[in-house]
Amino acid sequence: MSEDVQNRRGRPTNEALGQTIVDAACELFEELGFHGATLDQVAQRAKISKLSIYKHFENKEALFGAAFAARCQQLVPQKLFDGVDGSAEDQLMAAGSSLLRTLLRPEVRNVEAMVMADTPNQKSLSKVHYEAGPAHIIAQIEGLLRQLHANALLNVPDSLGSARLFAALFKGSDLLIIARFDEARAADDNEIESYCRSAVAMFIAAHRGSDDAAG
Repeated sequence: MSEDVQNRRGRPTNEALGQTIVDAACELFEELGFHGATLDQVAQRAKISKLSIYKHFENKEALFGAAFAARCQQLVPQKLFDGVDGSAEDQLMAAGSSLLRTLLRPEVRNVEAMVMADTPNQKSLSKVHYEAGPAHIIAQIEGLLRQLHANALLNVPDSLGSARLFAALFKGSDLLIIARFDEARAADDNEIESYCRSAVAMFIAAHRGSDDAAG
């Protein structure tokens, strides 16, 4: 059966077909890596011809970049935290817990592994990953810290610098390494809670106002 006939019977076309190709590519690149996956396999997974891929993407590198960008958009929460009130500790715990749980997701760790793979376009992928992931999250944390500073709940004169430090506290969690060999322990709520409380307490201690420090 030709693709034209399939299209008339409801096969996706144009943008929808492009999305189908990207979805199939995402799965295969995560399963097999950049070098292991082939365009023939992508076509087979998407149930289309290889020629259809070339109508949407110039080459394998271009498809990999599109698939990677799409995966970043899917995995990074557009809102890391939402509608959290209460003390500075409560708000930072909500943000930190959400961030750490996001970083611990196997799909997120797989995407980071894709960045480190030996691909011809690693620099461009690193930029896409940074803008869709870390930069997006840091911007959200920066906004929260500005609000905490404005409400005199914390002393954060450099909100961007402090947001980077806050993100680094969670990116540096040993649970991310433990997850490689013991996923059950890394996903344990008590382990996550304990780490987040320690990290938040350390962050707050470094950002107390002068009056609090004196007390």
